[in-house]
Amino acid sequence: MELKKPYYAVIFTSVTTKDDKGYLEMAHQMELLAKSQTGFLGFESARDQIGISVSYWDSLGAIADWKMQADHLFAQKKGREEWYKWYKVRICMVEREYEFGNG
Repeated sequence: MELKKPYYAVIFTSVTTKDDKGYLEMAHQMELLAKSQTGFLGFESARDQIGISVSYWDSLGAIADWKMQADHLFAQKKGREEWYKWYKVRICMVEREYEFGNG
């Protein structure tokens, strides 16, 4: 994914509770919703014992708008009440990137 620099990454690191209680469905809905937001550039996610989701945005304003989007606010509240034991959000400016591909 080659994006025009600089851009911003929101890194969401989390540990979830044992019970899904609709978490995976909501996570899928939030990914689809984020993709429709102005300023959204991309998304990557991995989960094992700890979840790491990174969304990419063209501005801090777009990130602020996403944080305050009504459906996203509902998901955040539900996450704190039911799905997360712990989470941390980091917002970073990406100034440089490189990658390797073999195939």
